[in-house]
Order: sequence, then C-alpha cells, then structure tokens
Amino acid sequence: MKKFFITGLLCIALGIVYMYKEDIIRTYHKYFVKTDTTIRLTGKNNYYRNYNFNYVQNTDNFSPNNKQDLYNIYYTAINAGKEKFTFYCPESYKNCINDVKYLANDQVTLSNINNFVHPFNSFKHIETTYDTSGKVSIKAYHTYNDNDIKMITSKVNNIKNEIGNDQIDIKQLIKKYHDYIIDHAVYDSERSDSNIIQYKSDTAYGTLLQGYSLCGGYTDSMALFLEDMGIENYKVSSEHHVWNAVKIEDKWYHLDLTWDDPVTPDGTNLIEEDFFLIDTIKLKEIEVEEHTFDEVVYSELKQN
Repeated sequence: MKKFFITGLLCIALGIVYMYKEDIIRTYHKYFVKTDTTIRLTGKNNYYRNYNFNYVQNTDNFSPNNKQDLYNIYYTAINAGKEKFTFYCPESYKNCINDVKYLANDQVTLSNINNFVHPFNSFKHIETTYDTSGKVSIKAYHTYNDNDIKMITSKVNNIKNEIGNDQIDIKQLIKKYHDYIIDHAVYDSERSDSNIIQYKSDTAYGTLLQGYSLCGGYTDSMALFLEDMGIENYKVSSEHHVWNAVKIEDKWYHLDLTWDDPVTPDGTNLIEEDFFLIDTIKLKEIEVEEHTFDEVVYSELKQN
C-alpha cells in the first residue's frame, strides 16, 4: 500500500513539473545559470551598410521589446555578415518567443529584411532556434561563398576600369553600368521556363561571369556597382520579381535591368530604358502586374 502511495505522489509531482516545465526552466536559468545577456555586435564585415531604411534600422539594442525590435536585430546581424548570432528575450517582453517563432516561419518578412542588405551579406536560407529561457540563435547560410565574392569582385573592378567614370553625371554612370550588364548577359529562359539549371543566373556570379541572368542576378549585379559608387540602394520584390531601388539626390527611383533586357523572338540583343530610374507613378503607368510591391515595406518608394 505504501508503495502505491509513493508511486501516486511521484506521478502527481511529475504531472505538476510537466504542467509548469517552462516556468521551472525559466526560473532555473534566472537564478542558477549565470548567463551574460548583454549582447554586443562585433566584427562587422566589409559589406556592412551603415545607413538605415524606413522598414529596418541598425541597432545596438539586442534586448527586444516588440516586433520591430526583432526585425532590427535580425537586420543588424545579417547586415553585419554574421553567420551566427545570439540574443535573449527579456522577461518584460511576454510574447517575445511567440513572435520569434512566427518570424522564424514567416518567409515573406525574412525575405523582405534580406532585401535591405548588401548582396554579399544576403542569405539563401536562415534558421532560428530558441528555448524557454529566452535564448534566440540565428544561423544564416549566405548566398555567396568566399570564392564567389573574390571572382565577382575582380570582375567588377575590371568592368569599372573598362568603363571609367570621367567625372560624368551620376545618372550617366549608372546608365553605363546598366547597359554593360544588359549587353553582356542574356536572360536565362531555360531556367525560368523549364527549370534547366546550368548557370548561377539568380546571382551576380551567373550574370557577370557566365553571361546568363535571372532577375536576381541582374539586381545583385547592379547593386554591386551602386554600392561601389556610394549610392544607397536596396532590392524591391513583388511576388515573382525583384529589381533595384536607388536613392539619388534624396529621391528614390526604380531601376529594373531585367525588363530593360527583353527576350526577343530572333535572339536580337536589345537595350531598353523604360525602367531606368523611374518613379512609382511612372512605374504604375507602364506595368502593374510584375511590379506590384508592398509600399509599407518599401515605403521610400511610396507614391506621393
């Protein structure tokens, strides 16, 4: 009888522990595990952007209080080129882990955040892990490896030397890079239409080194030259398309090399400029299907 009584008490105790396991773990970490939750971002790489956008901003506050703080932490870590980064949810932010869970599975928001970083810091995949103590860890798998970056950078420098700048107007210089990229790459129709993958056409590697491109390759390639010129820019994406946003003299413009490099029936190489540094009003006048974008996320481009 005594044995059954002890077994019963043990079952009740285990049941209580199971019901309140998260509170128990949180309390254990709070009082018995010495964890330095003061997070500092160190080791920003050469592709860190030290300017901010309306949607996301660089931050040195890694103790979030709301969803926007979470977005800023993710952006700051990715923007710095971090492959791994850890921060902690404070007790005062009661819904923090739930918001982290949602963000970790929200591919649209993660993709939007990714659009605001330098191409060489962008990720092709990102993982988030978390525990009941409030510890959150991010692991980014970058789009470009070190060898890709080395070869692309060399090609970019060669193109710069070939084109020169001759102290010309900034829009004219952008046009030279726009035309060069289009003239030396063709749209990878086999990949887009038949999923035949022979080239890295969704990246600047395929565009600049292999001569085949999809919209991601055109956009990343142009972004590299814009970045080299010190021009603020980011990638804009709709459901099935991506292009560049460019800031010139405090005004933001659209720049779409994909649509300025049309696929012709006879293979003739054309360079158009319908989508060269146009505002949102003009964009909506000429094309509304592929270029419908979220004006909350990309609010710099919002139509006035």
